[in-house]
Amino acid sequence: MDEVLVVVGMSSREVSARDELAASARAAGGSLAFLQLADPSLSRELTRLADEGHRRIVLVGVSLGSMAPAASWLRRIAAAWWRERGPGAPAVEVATALASGTSLADLELARDVLRPLTGNEAGLTSPAWEDVPDHRHQVLLCRGPRCSALGADASAEALVLALMRAGLGDDDVLVTHTGCQFPCNQAPVVSVQPDDVWYGGVDPATAERIVTEHLLGGEPLAEKRLPRRSLVGDDR
Repeated sequence: MDEVLVVVGMSSREVSARDELAASARAAGGSLAFLQLADPSLSRELTRLADEGHRRIVLVGVSLGSMAPAASWLRRIAAAWWRERGPGAPAVEVATALASGTSLADLELARDVLRPLTGNEAGLTSPAWEDVPDHRHQVLLCRGPRCSALGADASAEALVLALMRAGLGDDDVLVTHTGCQFPCNQAPVVSVQPDDVWYGGVDPATAERIVTEHLLGGEPLAEKRLPRRSLVGDDR
């Protein structure tokens, strides 16, 4: 079988745009996969296409905001699959630029320059990723269905950008996207550990305040804090 296109959502924001991306991928005669946080994963989709007999696969990554990893990560993940697949693996080419929109025209523009995998790409491990970061706080951003529908992507981006402006990295604040954190009526939900502070209704402005007032200033936002009963029965 001839060439097939795979559109790859690079971050949580593209998960929220699944329907638009899937429609554009279908219009191009291709399919949709995700680098993280959603199915089908890139590796699973590559396996499906290879098993169907496709001999040339073109990957175009999509980034609709500022949270996506670089295009080099798309090559890294694809190359790990390619090496594991071994002899008989299809040729895989990766767009050197990420598409910044969901339209067919955006995808075509991004795939203008392609680079084939060679097998010499960086692997999935590194000495720099051996140890747990020495972070003071871990911020858990809910990306469950209701939080995502109510703007969690914009809130997450605002929080990450505020951390960057404050010069806070993974050794200060470790940001983790999660599935449902349960109090869906309070969406979008964000929790901060080890402080055991939960927030509801976190819009972008609130996300920025969490960084400046809580993570930097040490004072949780009282008006956005959700009550939580601990295992020993005290209200927090």
